[in-house]
Amino acid sequence: MLGLPLVVRVEINLLLVLLTLLAFWTRLSNLSYPRAVVFDEVYYGQFVSLYMKRVFFLDESGPPLGHMVLAFGAYLGGFEGNFLWNRIGAEYPSGVCVWSLRLVPAVCGALCVPLVYLLLLELGCSHYAALGGALLLLLENSLIVQSRFMLLESVLIFFLLLSFFSYLRFHNSPSSSWSRYCWLLLTGASCAGAVGVKYMGLFSYLLLLGVASLHTWQLIGDRAVSHACVCVECVCRCVCLVVVPVLLYVLWFYAHLSLLHRSGPHDQLMSSAFQASLEGGLSRITQGQPIEVAYGSQVTLRSSVSQPVPCWLHSHKANYPIRYEDGRGSSHQQQVTCYPFKDVNNWWIIKDPGRQELVVSSPPRPIRHGDVVQLLHGMTSRFLNSHDVAAPMSPHAQEVSGYIDFNVSMPTQNLWRVDISNRKAESEVWKTILSEVRLVHVNTSAVLKLSGVSLPDWGFGQLEVVSDRLNTAHQSRLVWTVEEHRYGISQGQKEREVELHSPTHIDVDRNMSFINKLIELQWKMLTVKQEESEHKYSSSPLEWITMETNIAYWLHPSTNAQIHLIGNPVTWGVANLSLSAYQLLALVYLLRRRRGIKDIPDVVWAQFLQVGVVCVGGWGVNFLPFLLMEKTLFLYHYLPAFSFLLLLCPALLEHTHTHLLSLSSQRRMVCVCVLAGACSVYLSYTTFCPLTYGSPELSANQLKALRWRDSWDILYRRR
Repeated sequence: MLGLPLVVRVEINLLLVLLTLLAFWTRLSNLSYPRAVVFDEVYYGQFVSLYMKRVFFLDESGPPLGHMVLAFGAYLGGFEGNFLWNRIGAEYPSGVCVWSLRLVPAVCGALCVPLVYLLLLELGCSHYAALGGALLLLLENSLIVQSRFMLLESVLIFFLLLSFFSYLRFHNSPSSSWSRYCWLLLTGASCAGAVGVKYMGLFSYLLLLGVASLHTWQLIGDRAVSHACVCVECVCRCVCLVVVPVLLYVLWFYAHLSLLHRSGPHDQLMSSAFQASLEGGLSRITQGQPIEVAYGSQVTLRSSVSQPVPCWLHSHKANYPIRYEDGRGSSHQQQVTCYPFKDVNNWWIIKDPGRQELVVSSPPRPIRHGDVVQLLHGMTSRFLNSHDVAAPMSPHAQEVSGYIDFNVSMPTQNLWRVDISNRKAESEVWKTILSEVRLVHVNTSAVLKLSGVSLPDWGFGQLEVVSDRLNTAHQSRLVWTVEEHRYGISQGQKEREVELHSPTHIDVDRNMSFINKLIELQWKMLTVKQEESEHKYSSSPLEWITMETNIAYWLHPSTNAQIHLIGNPVTWGVANLSLSAYQLLALVYLLRRRRGIKDIPDVVWAQFLQVGVVCVGGWGVNFLPFLLMEKTLFLYHYLPAFSFLLLLCPALLEHTHTHLLSLSSQRRMVCVCVLAGACSVYLSYTTFCPLTYGSPELSANQLKALRWRDSWDILYRRR
């Protein structure tokens, strides 16, 4: 029986509670100010609105979890997406709950402060060092600014810190405690969250996997642990740190695609099958289309390549010039191009070479893999043709044309073999939208290909289509899919032209599986790149270390009130000094240990290395990859790396105070320096608060005094 009385003992760390309250106060106070679009809110806000409208979009900057997190905050405030995100500084309407739009990033930013405290404790630091690290994060102006707006860096930092804290809590817990596996599971979930917010989280995930692999390898070599326990540990770590993150990452996409089921602005970047799975857009056009392509079918053929732009096989009443600019001659036959817009000249008729009929028989005769067909242009009645004539812009490939009989020694070569590249069987039927087809020229074995080169003015700037050898052509440029499709019923030219403007309707269910949509969407996110352009506040990674630049996030239209992304200069300097000191001290330790001199016990050395792996390693994996990136970068990209660097300073100071200084006078001097540094950090924080919160408004002279570096761009109005 249950004994009485029931007693519950609760231990509350009042210092941790106080830090958490201060963090929420610095991040959430007056969160609705300013009631205007702040810097990249203009970018993320568009995606939030699309989420509210359930409209599909593609953002190549990162996976969908970050956008869903922001959309969740907007949903809590009743935001319906009815706002035009067209410029920075635009005022939010009175009906928009600005506080809720910015709530989730602010909460994540606030929770980072107690997380730093707890993480330093797990790294073996004292409560004093943990307090110091938490205060550095609490009073860091740049992190406060980034947390108070609808931006993603604070969310990413939260997941990164949570993943390392959870894993270290698991690692430090007694092996007899089964509750420790909850921390391991949380580690995997946090890693999935970090990667799901931004791809940069992948590098921290790999670092954590490396640390976990090393610990697991040490466990395997521990003879005091039974074989069964080792196997259980290995399986649990593999499941929690590999399987769970992968499953959750897939779950983010499942939720993303389930929510965004309507046609949107980025449909054209996706395949025809993907577009047809969305409500509206292409699905409205293709609804009721016949599924099987047959002899007599009228089709539009879309290139499977989305770069430089999506386009459709096209022809028009214009011929290739007799002679090109470089002196080469052409066939002077009708141009065949790839046109990036819907047009009646995109329609082609699939004809049986052995028959004259241009209509679908009853019952329809479907076309299968390996069949030979002719393609007749619907509006001009020219056959798709290729021959041993150099293409206009790609002379190594063959010209593709609409055949015209000029009574010269240039016979027609208009037979094409259908090769279904994604077929499941040799007898596979050519299907609308689903089949990926290569059209192989029978006479030359060349394959119809989009070269991607724009034609000159005589080609109206449309994209060149050629036929090229299979072994020399880029595979993705060879594939075509039938997007729009109808069964032709008109034999005459005039009747057919009228028919090309009227759709048919046959009820056909055409669904694309989630796995196929996930693979395509992930591939597009990794390969589709928007054109990069210079920005006034862009910067290089090396400029971040010394904070050479700032970013003006918001300027009041009539006063000197403004918000800037500027870090706490004292904190920034202390962090850089800590990084240099740790590297120098680690080098000295390594050299002396190589000579057999152990300045510190092995336990302390292991703790010193662990601090370096987490803090310096976390800084490195979040900073060094940017040195290799060719994209527009900003100071806020450095904040995740900088957050790890803030952990290093108190840990290194405590190590120096405890293990390197033996005289009490030296230790007292360090304490005085730490106290002076803490006061400097606080004074620097309060000095730049007007630029962090946008209030109070400063005079022109006061703003000028805050320009501590000539490279900082602080604007002010003289009155």
